[in-house]
Amino acid sequence: MIGISADFDPVHKGHVKLIDKARELADKKNDEVVIYLNKGYSANHAPFFANYESRSKMALEAGADRIVPIEGLHHRLTLAYTVPIRIAMMIEDGVIDYVDAADVSTARIKKYASNFAKKGIFSGIPRNLPNRNVIRWFAVNEFLYNKYNQKLKFHIIPEYKISGDKISGRMIRREILENNMEIPESIGKLLPDSTLQILEEEIKKGNVPGERNLKDLSKRLNTYSRANLNNIAHMNADAVNAIVAGRSYKREDQIWASFRMAGYGPVLTRLAVSAAEEDVTRREVFNLIKKYENNGIIPQDMSVEQVIERAWYVSSKSSEGNSSSDAHKMFRNGDRGSDKALYSFDAGMHLRSFEVESLKSGLETLFYVDKNERLCCEMRTEDRKIKSPLKLPAQQVTYLRLLIDSHFIPLRGEIIEKEEGWRVRIFVGDEV
Repeated sequence: MIGISADFDPVHKGHVKLIDKARELADKKNDEVVIYLNKGYSANHAPFFANYESRSKMALEAGADRIVPIEGLHHRLTLAYTVPIRIAMMIEDGVIDYVDAADVSTARIKKYASNFAKKGIFSGIPRNLPNRNVIRWFAVNEFLYNKYNQKLKFHIIPEYKISGDKISGRMIRREILENNMEIPESIGKLLPDSTLQILEEEIKKGNVPGERNLKDLSKRLNTYSRANLNNIAHMNADAVNAIVAGRSYKREDQIWASFRMAGYGPVLTRLAVSAAEEDVTRREVFNLIKKYENNGIIPQDMSVEQVIERAWYVSSKSSEGNSSSDAHKMFRNGDRGSDKALYSFDAGMHLRSFEVESLKSGLETLFYVDKNERLCCEMRTEDRKIKSPLKLPAQQVTYLRLLIDSHFIPLRGEIIEKEEGWRVRIFVGDEV
């Protein structure tokens, strides 16, 4: 099988070149061209302009033999996690040859990828590298050789350009939107006739553009408490507080403004918004990563345990007087310290007498950072909601804050009664 992994939103002449190359390889081998087509959300975590069915038709009309949907990933995981999963899926399906495009030589891509693969780094590839995502694909392909004893054979063609400019799906979509859903002649020239016909039909039917479920999204962001927002994947404490401060939301641009205030870039904003739209929890993402991790598909550098151990290490070094940035560098360079991370620990609370009367052992608690930057817990008893700052040693304060900001490490709390009074037991990651 000859494989291509893509959004194809919509299929343009640059994509046709990819399919033509795959067709050439397939005809020589008497094989088929299979498109692994993202469904639900794009690789960049956004709703699609054209739906899955229409994009499938476009790809088949352009010369593909078969379409395989890839779904359930891109509103939950970053590209660093979805790329290994997609490559593994193709290898297990029997894909031998993989076709992609880049504007730098294959030799340079291999050189960059080899360095990252040797270091076991797949999530921190610098943004300034050309064709960064193609480099990631090469590097992960090398990593997965250890599992499958085989890897995809890459065929890289030059990126298709017109008058020196790369054809961009984003630009095509923008021009159509700005032209009141009419396809300008300048854009029509970038599309194969089959895509043009399918796209025009979908526009007439009102199927284009695809949109977010703003009703459910805005309801969650307008009504969820800080603790419940913090339980959504890819929300850090700053994002949660910015969301609460920016209420009430009626438009998507208002939501984006709050994430920008929290320091989120466009890609992470799209991922966090998509996770909120689908109400994706930290536990859900954690379990998904663990599933692929246990199958040997996720590199150790990106394991959930590594994220937890890094948070503990940085909190430990910070308590010794090191800066967080220096501690992160030390961890990346292989220093792990002598202590293993705590996966459960107890915190004190500031409770009023009438709140104490409502407590019961085993009561579930959630965690958040309030507007004054205090670590807090929230619990709902039979008669009231109780919120309380936490009392913790300095190292555990840093550790818990780093876990809250980790985007997908779940935290569970349970009220326990000890001789010295009521405490909240905090569980990290897997249930204990």
